[in-house]
Amino acid sequence: MIDLILLGTSGTIPLPGRPLSSVLGRLGPDLILFDCGEGTQVSMRRWGWGFKGLSAICLSHMHGDHVSGLPGLLLSVANAGRTEPLDIYGPVGTRLVVAGLRVIAPRLPYDVRVHELGTSDGLDWHGATLATLAVDHALPCLAYRLDLARGRQFQPALARALGVPVEDWKRLQHGQSVAVDGRLVGPDDVLGPERRGIRFAYVTDTRPTAEMPAFLADADLLVIEGTYGDPADAENAVANKHLLFSEAAEIGRAARVRSLWLTHFSAKLLDPDQYAPEATRLMPDAIVGHEGLTTSLRFEDEPTPVRE
Repeated sequence: MIDLILLGTSGTIPLPGRPLSSVLGRLGPDLILFDCGEGTQVSMRRWGWGFKGLSAICLSHMHGDHVSGLPGLLLSVANAGRTEPLDIYGPVGTRLVVAGLRVIAPRLPYDVRVHELGTSDGLDWHGATLATLAVDHALPCLAYRLDLARGRQFQPALARALGVPVEDWKRLQHGQSVAVDGRLVGPDDVLGPERRGIRFAYVTDTRPTAEMPAFLADADLLVIEGTYGDPADAENAVANKHLLFSEAAEIGRAARVRSLWLTHFSAKLLDPDQYAPEATRLMPDAIVGHEGLTTSLRFEDEPTPVRE
């Protein structure tokens, strides 16, 4: 299960009641943050998910509304008692920016490890896979995808029928073969069919790209920027390398995502809900995001996710 909360939905500048765009995820005891604009730590504190468990921060790009909250957040994590290393991921240029921001947060009780990435098939994060895709913005910018795989179900009846001792079951579950009465029993003999895992994706500050549908394919939840709601802002979207609500929804539809949250609204977009039909005509279940929007992504045979 992956829990997710939208910490803010504003682009460029925070507004009263609309913090800057950021998403927080939780897998077991570990937290992963996507983008960290000014005041992100305030939203995290408001919703009570804690700081000590934060083990990774994924930065889409180096514009201030996505990174300027780092010094305060790192200090809050320190005050919460974290001593384990914290990893920061981002595109080329991340090391320089993080080093500059840490001038005002130089001493921390944990190591900060900065990783600069391009398009990547995936890094391990506490049993999940973190993948990245280079997208189209004014600066190097990354989309992120978090995949939690699900193992095939072990079938004890088959193992018993094959005479496999109970003490060898775990080896089969972990993909190893075992010898039984002079013959080899493999995982395929006792495991059920492949099972669908969980996929979360985060895309912001970009124009549509040809690679997105494959990268985002079948995501359980796509959080994606919708900087402009009004179709009349199409020229601004192109010039500033952002998305219209309709373009974000079209990306989600092409990728066959199961649910979609819009975020990163322009400051001129005082009532994003007014333009919800621009997205819902393409994806009926698309949601105009707001601070505190929460869901739990679960494996298919678990209870239906709860959304607030």
